[in-house]
Amino acid sequence: MADLLDFDNLVAKFNRRLEHLPDHRTGKNLSYRIKDAALAAFSVFFTQSPSFLSHQRAMEKSKGRSNAGSLFQIEKIPCDNQIRSLLDPITPRHLYPLFEEIFSALEQAGELDRFRVLNEQLLISMDGTSYFSSKTIHCPNCQHRTTTKGETTYYHTAITPVIVVPGHTPVISLVPEFIVPQDGHNKQDCERMAAKRWVKRQARLFNPYSATLLGDDLYCNQPLCQLILAQKLNFIFVCKPDSHQILYEWVASLAAGNDVDQVTWRHFNGRFTEIITCRFVEDVPLRGGHDALLVNWCEVTITHSQTGKQLYYNTFVTNHQLTEQTVFPIADAGRARWKVENEHNNTLKTKGYHLEHNFGHGQQYPAGFLLTLNLLAFLFHTVPELVDAKYRLLRRELGARRTFFNDIKTLTRYLYFDSWQHLLDFMIKQLELSPDLDTT
Repeated sequence: MADLLDFDNLVAKFNRRLEHLPDHRTGKNLSYRIKDAALAAFSVFFTQSPSFLSHQRAMEKSKGRSNAGSLFQIEKIPCDNQIRSLLDPITPRHLYPLFEEIFSALEQAGELDRFRVLNEQLLISMDGTSYFSSKTIHCPNCQHRTTTKGETTYYHTAITPVIVVPGHTPVISLVPEFIVPQDGHNKQDCERMAAKRWVKRQARLFNPYSATLLGDDLYCNQPLCQLILAQKLNFIFVCKPDSHQILYEWVASLAAGNDVDQVTWRHFNGRFTEIITCRFVEDVPLRGGHDALLVNWCEVTITHSQTGKQLYYNTFVTNHQLTEQTVFPIADAGRARWKVENEHNNTLKTKGYHLEHNFGHGQQYPAGFLLTLNLLAFLFHTVPELVDAKYRLLRRELGARRTFFNDIKTLTRYLYFDSWQHLLDFMIKQLELSPDLDTT
């Protein structure tokens, strides 16, 4: 099953999915396939090489073949303007089934088992991120904000959920949800509305109560929590006192009566011992009113055992039962929410994917379509990190991410490879590595 998830098979799966992209052209100029435009844009994101297509055109001219064709199944390489024009009217939703296919394949291959915690739960961290901003360029799908001085900024944002697990670096990208103008002009309202849409559309992927959503305080509100429960999902959300006054009045009252439980652990993190203290209470109202949702609250404080310095502090609410045995794993799961920002969004912005770069804004959907291709490129690197021993060996040997991608750029510019596996084998041979050494 893992063989079906190698890069060459993923590209073949991608190619078949792109056959369903609509073609809005009405004239006679049909020189390029729509799916070639999508694959071409994807190849730039995957190789992290802005010049990849121009190098492959040169290779095609000199050698009669190119890595664009062998690695990405591009039949005819369109230019940048043609890519933008062909993709402009196509909504990102046409790419969503591929995320679902990869998720299902990972599940069937047992690769999601390492991501399961809290009695076989998958943790899904949600966060909004910006991927375009301009004071001049805009389209009908832009959000905008205007300062008191009358200066308007146009921008695009989206929720980019990922599967995370404490203590494990890789995260698995899921279908994004775009924040659109009709959601309103208030940032919180926009992101909350988008989160509701994502829950309604994607809950069907998960077995009942087998997934837990993670998020910051913005997500910790009764309408969203009730929707999550109605869709047979769970939640662990950051819960701040400033935005949940009623809940914290209850906690203070219970604490005054010694009705808040507390448990402490000592944990050696490899360098020094941490003191982890959790306070928790069940069945407190998330808001005021007779119809308030009852949730379970916990507070986690981590200090240095020798210096007493506070290393971490946060508070969460959840629908999971809190006991002396479960409160620490639940708090640990809640802390993993930061991975959507550090391991995903920041990687896409600062580690070669250039998430916030304007690759082409267009008139309709290219900004969102290209963002989705970028997320898929990230996912196509995550999957071999999970299933491909050769890929893991090379990433470990080459160290820095930049070194790996620089080597890919250089090799694919000058040499032809008939498959991704051929490229990996060539790199392993030249580095005089043994693929049998990597068994993790």
